[in-house]
Amino acid sequence: MEKMVSSWCNTLKSIPQDYVFPEDTRPGDQIVPILKNCPMIDLEKAVSGDRNDVIRQVLQASQDFGFFKVINHGVGEDLIKDTIGMVKEFFNMTNEDKASLYSLDSYKSCRMYTSSFKYDRESIHQWRDVLIHFCHPLDELVDTWPNNPFKYRDVVGKFSVEVRNLSLRILEMIREGLELKPGYFRDELTGVQLMTLNHYPPCPDPSLTLGIPKHSDRNIITILYQDNVCGFQVLKDGQWVGVEPFANAFVVNIGQQLKIISNGKLESVEHRVVTNSKEPRYTIASFIIPHGDTIIEPEKTLVEKDNCHPLYQPFQYKDFVRALEEEHLCEIDATHGSV
Repeated sequence: MEKMVSSWCNTLKSIPQDYVFPEDTRPGDQIVPILKNCPMIDLEKAVSGDRNDVIRQVLQASQDFGFFKVINHGVGEDLIKDTIGMVKEFFNMTNEDKASLYSLDSYKSCRMYTSSFKYDRESIHQWRDVLIHFCHPLDELVDTWPNNPFKYRDVVGKFSVEVRNLSLRILEMIREGLELKPGYFRDELTGVQLMTLNHYPPCPDPSLTLGIPKHSDRNIITILYQDNVCGFQVLKDGQWVGVEPFANAFVVNIGQQLKIISNGKLESVEHRVVTNSKEPRYTIASFIIPHGDTIIEPEKTLVEKDNCHPLYQPFQYKDFVRALEEEHLCEIDATHGSV
């Protein structure tokens, strides 16, 4: 637990060297503008209004931005408030109360770690603490979750089910928009749900470090809830721009697997998380993930309809993840001259 950023950052006046990112990847002192035309989609209109228009908006945002915000999404305001409250309560418990959850074993279905899941192999650490656990099927996994705070399992369990349902609703709109066969995103492509609860403590020099470095999500789709503190940034037209929190809205990221399945029609946005020096930031990210043995490839009907060649070769999802992790670690080590 002594490795957790929150355990030692309060007494710091400068950043430890192993948290300082290379000059070309750190945020620096440059002021990042807020994205003014961030796509905001009202999902209620898919039920009470023109569903085809909402589907068009989802596809357009997925193509042009690789992400979008959704409002009136069906996840209750009180449930969202209670869940983010549980996240804050959890991370503000004593280290003694959280110690049993800390682990570097990536095979554990529920654990705490700091920086990334490869802390012991990375040269540069990220300014965040994480609780991570699998969520689906809930009844088989919830007993591995924290039982403190009291009601954590009940509140976060309800939230995870609602967010999974939201993910599947959005994927169904994407399926309709791409004219894929009914049930396309069931079973193997969406069988795994993983949730990360993130705590980004205040940082004495946010210009030098990152909560999460630049990446695009490697899964199918991600549903992110950020509380009321800015920190999420996307790369748009070669420039970093901030995505402001909006009350009760979720950010939806298109994952790399959707980009591949659509043969490049849909984009997967590159994004990062920056820190701040004044207040802690808390977020909840829900990832819909294929089973490891699932074969991922461009959908043949899309390739045939567009009369083009597939841009990607078929692969097993677990091989994709393994290759990406190895590449990521090599990139980090290379910046410190250890490769």
